[in-house]
Amino acid sequence: MADTLLQREALVCRLGEGLLPHDFAGLYIGHEEVDRILAELPGSSGPAAAKVEALLRQLEPELVLARKQFDESLATGQSTFDRLARTARLDSRDAQALAVLLAVERSPHRMRLVAYFQDNVQLPRLTVASLSRILDARCVAPDAPLRRAEFVELGTEGPWATRMCWPAPRLTWAIASDDSADSALPAGARRLQAVGSGDLEPSMLLVTGADSDSRLAAVRDRWPGKALLVSPTPSTSAEWAAVVREAGVGDRAVVLELDGPPSRAAADWIDRAEHLSWVLSSPKELALDALPRRPWQEIRLDSGLASAADWEQALGVRPDPSFPLSREQLRLVTAASAGDPGQVAAGVRRLAGGHLDGLSVRIRPRRTMSDLVLPADQVAQVRELIARYKRRTTVYQDWGFSPLPSTGVVALFSGPSGTGKTLAAEIVAGELGLDLYKVDLSAVVSKYIGETEKNLERIFGAAAAGDLVLFFDEADSLFGKRSEVSDAHDRYANIEVAYLLQRLESYDGLVVMATNLQRNIDDAFLRRISVSIDFEAPDEPQRKQIWQQAFPASAPVAELDFDFLAKQFRITGGIIRNAALGAGFLAADENAPVTMERVALALKREFQKMGRLRTESEFDRYFNLVNGDGHAEPA
Repeated sequence: MADTLLQREALVCRLGEGLLPHDFAGLYIGHEEVDRILAELPGSSGPAAAKVEALLRQLEPELVLARKQFDESLATGQSTFDRLARTARLDSRDAQALAVLLAVERSPHRMRLVAYFQDNVQLPRLTVASLSRILDARCVAPDAPLRRAEFVELGTEGPWATRMCWPAPRLTWAIASDDSADSALPAGARRLQAVGSGDLEPSMLLVTGADSDSRLAAVRDRWPGKALLVSPTPSTSAEWAAVVREAGVGDRAVVLELDGPPSRAAADWIDRAEHLSWVLSSPKELALDALPRRPWQEIRLDSGLASAADWEQALGVRPDPSFPLSREQLRLVTAASAGDPGQVAAGVRRLAGGHLDGLSVRIRPRRTMSDLVLPADQVAQVRELIARYKRRTTVYQDWGFSPLPSTGVVALFSGPSGTGKTLAAEIVAGELGLDLYKVDLSAVVSKYIGETEKNLERIFGAAAAGDLVLFFDEADSLFGKRSEVSDAHDRYANIEVAYLLQRLESYDGLVVMATNLQRNIDDAFLRRISVSIDFEAPDEPQRKQIWQQAFPASAPVAELDFDFLAKQFRITGGIIRNAALGAGFLAADENAPVTMERVALALKREFQKMGRLRTESEFDRYFNLVNGDGHAEPA
């Protein structure tokens, strides 16, 4: 049929209109051609029209037969072309236009023929004017089905009549039996085959809540017989066109994975591609005024936790209550563990670490409860914190206690710097067999509006994948009291605090917040605290124990007066450990054992760092040593 139309056009243009082939056709305009054009303008008459009519009557039977055979072929729906026409909702005229354009695009010989009857070697594709004479230029109008489906492209330069039309390259490859995906698709777009059978009229579905894999599973349950194109939201017109075209070529429903409400441009693209089925997949409900103007249905998912069947299918085991994984997280962990159930814990740590490492520091717990020097009551509180997290399943699930607002545990460690808050957090993680992630507040808090919330969402989202301890040191910089709103900065700072409180209440893991001053923490956070422990500066017996533990058994230590050190220096455990380490380096540099003199010199450096005065009452017989004469008085 396409060749019949092209042959007719060539005869009409070159013979019926009196245009005989000549050298340099299309490169100049002769007097005879000007006379012919003037004669054919509206209101004029000439012999060309009669010749054209006679030629058309002669060719009409052959053309009618070709169109009849073409329509019969479309009705069978067997070929790739038939499927394209059906998916794009093309009528016979639009399908004929697409067939002609594809026929020209796939044949250099037909291109030469087109250039011949268009009388211009620079126009090897059909122009709008030529397509209008063959069929109807409205086939390639902006709102025509071929353009809505992004099957046909149109030149943007030059006069309207001389703009060339051609099929998108994706269609040309499809006709050639190559199913390669459109190269202009957004990064991350993927094609999924149908999992069943069934027909689907074009529609729109909203799927909200849970994780992306759970939302995708809900779509496949609703539309089992539909192949899918899953894509992030396109960012350019070219990407949108590629999504629409790819879905049409493959007869796929488009699943858009949204980070927020669709933009007005996105809604317009969805409305325009009314021949396709669309799914808007979002973790949160979408605002009604942002939706496209087409009918829709909605599926709301409350939980995306992987079921026992999901675990069985992925790893062949029952769910591990220690790892409340979503379907998406289970899929990633399965890949990370190579399907080995024994490597699930390592896979979960890998999953969380990939998102947390940029915003936090991973601490592998090495110290135990024996390293923690605190009063008996504080030690008991640390053990209660461990038990509270370890026994959540028993209390909430087996015994039926209400987990509101969540099953998560939030602990507050308050006290002066160096009193063991970070050490206690490490020990808690170690006793639970978990990694500790110390959040880097300098990487989290941003001066840009909304960035802090995004960073916090990354942290809590990644931490929810598996068991780990989130540790916020100097937490009052994030969890501080909300201020009265006096400017935009105050307002957005309060928004950050409110967001963090909301996220903390919905988090099911273990969070430890450390602060030097508890009164700086916002009251709303204090109500969410599960366990609050006050860390105080150690007393003399505790200081002696810390001094004794600060020196490893394998270190070359001379006889040290731990009673003197504990009595004279009222300092915290952190300073004691730093001083012991400093004395060790002094001894190593001189290839000598650690002595009281070297401990005194290390304490001098610690006092200098703190800006603290060195007094004779504290350093006693070592006062002259640390003040410059290099000698200590005899004991």
